[in-house]
Amino acid sequence: MPNPVLIAPSLLAADHGNFSAGISVIEAAGLNWVHLDIMDGHFVPNISFGPQVLSDLRPRTKLFFDTHLMLLHPDRYIEAFARAGAQRITVHVEADHDVARTLAKIRELGCAAGIALNPDADPSAVIPHLHSVDLVLCMTVFPGFGGQSFIPSVLETIRKIDQERTARKLTYRIEVDGGINAETSKLCRTAGADTLVAGTSFFKSADPSAAVRALIG
Repeated sequence: MPNPVLIAPSLLAADHGNFSAGISVIEAAGLNWVHLDIMDGHFVPNISFGPQVLSDLRPRTKLFFDTHLMLLHPDRYIEAFARAGAQRITVHVEADHDVARTLAKIRELGCAAGIALNPDADPSAVIPHLHSVDLVLCMTVFPGFGGQSFIPSVLETIRKIDQERTARKLTYRIEVDGGINAETSKLCRTAGADTLVAGTSFFKSADPSAAVRALIG
């Protein structure tokens, strides 16, 4: 595995009335990333928050803003999120946009670029874009709501994305998101994932630092 394992707690699982407190919990656990789930109610059946939240949080923390756009038309919003402080912007291959053009625009705006795919997506859909990204996000649940159960069939997708990484001598991260806990994180890491998005297992833990240790195994 070319990359060290990183944990990116999902702010979606924090108290939405006090995101600053959620940020503080992540920092207290000694982590460097926060995962920001952006949902529009169209591409996924839920609505979360927009660029203003990132803009308000940005001066309060040095955490890396790992921003996941679950938007029907992500290309229309990447500039706003880049201005708000996103450091990586990940877009879905299934969304309604010119994927290559969107990824190029993300890089032009000074952000790292990621590509995401849903559990039922054909892994071959992201292959044309692997040289243009530094992260591939394999959703291990269908996006929209936290607290869902892990979908084991995605492990094969992770293995295929890892095989492509090795064959092409690339170094992109492989991120997983959905139902990630001590047990499923081990399965994902064995398959090739190196970046773990933890929502419920982190924020609902009585000891988030212990939860991190369990995820890393």
